[in-house]
Amino acid sequence: MDTKDIFKNNKKWAQEQLKNNPKFFTSLSKQQHPNYLWIGCSDSRVPTNQIMNLPAGDVFVHRNIANIVAHTDFNCLSAIEYAVEVLKVEHIIVCGHYGCGGVKAAMDGNTPGYVGNWLSNIKDIIKLNKDELKDLNEQEKYNKVCELNVLEQVKNASSTTIVQNAWKNNANLTIHGWIYCISDGILHDLKLDKNTL
Repeated sequence: MDTKDIFKNNKKWAQEQLKNNPKFFTSLSKQQHPNYLWIGCSDSRVPTNQIMNLPAGDVFVHRNIANIVAHTDFNCLSAIEYAVEVLKVEHIIVCGHYGCGGVKAAMDGNTPGYVGNWLSNIKDIIKLNKDELKDLNEQEKYNKVCELNVLEQVKNASSTTIVQNAWKNNANLTIHGWIYCISDGILHDLKLDKNTL
């Protein structure tokens, strides 16, 4: 697809939105009141709003390679801070996905440069869970590391000063850990919800 086609597609999309709701863009431009912060992977096969079947404006989104919440990542922390303190979201969703290239690269150890530094977070998860992973076949191990990564990032999000302060101030805020299956399009709740100190 040529980049010119993107502009044609955009016009078609905008016209469809107006056909369905003539006030769509007027309403959208006046406010931003999402109830969800989505922290997900940059993978192009994981389109946030579409897989939740939610319209534009309903989800505040932060994405990076392998959906990592690192306490040294000021971009992610800024997104969490804005979502929690300004937008007053009630749900932070940390969503990984099966078949994550970042997880696979960390498992293979073939990660030079900046990506290698970034994925050291997942390499640590693998080391910390080696006993749980040792008897699994390669596919099971791959899937399990994708899930363990979500668990770790839920913990990381929960322990940020932003979230801790929100909970101290009795904010109605829950952190969820989900995983998306690209092969069938289904989201799975990993039952990792946290909503208190």
